[in-house]
Amino acid sequence: MKFITRKKVLQLVRFGIVGVIATAIHYGVYRVFLKWLNPTLAYSIGYAVSFTFKIRPDINKGIGFAFSHGINYILHICLLNVFLYLGLPKSLAPFPVFAIVVPVNFILVQTALTRNKKNAKSINSDSSL
Repeated sequence: MKFITRKKVLQLVRFGIVGVIATAIHYGVYRVFLKWLNPTLAYSIGYAVSFTFKIRPDINKGIGFAFSHGINYILHICLLNVFLYLGLPKSLAPFPVFAIVVPVNFILVQTALTRNKKNAKSINSDSSL
């Protein structure tokens, strides 16, 4: 059994490229709105604007993505406020958040996709009986 496949490497590279762009957009929007709003609200707007994913519509995938991104958002906001509480400047507090949450998000999204694929295979194999 091969754990690291070409497909997985390409998924990771694509996730990295999209993630860097989304993170840059998130941080840019955060910095713009930080001038007028509190950090949590500015960060939330940045998160909403940078929220990107490309999947084929499917109720199971939609639920999985909504759940994983809900957890991801809560983790973002909690960590942001922890780092602000610890005294990091508002302009720098998102960076350790990104460093922690981006890998967690990748794992959550991959788990949601894998779980849905396994469920679909199981349903298809059961229905062929």
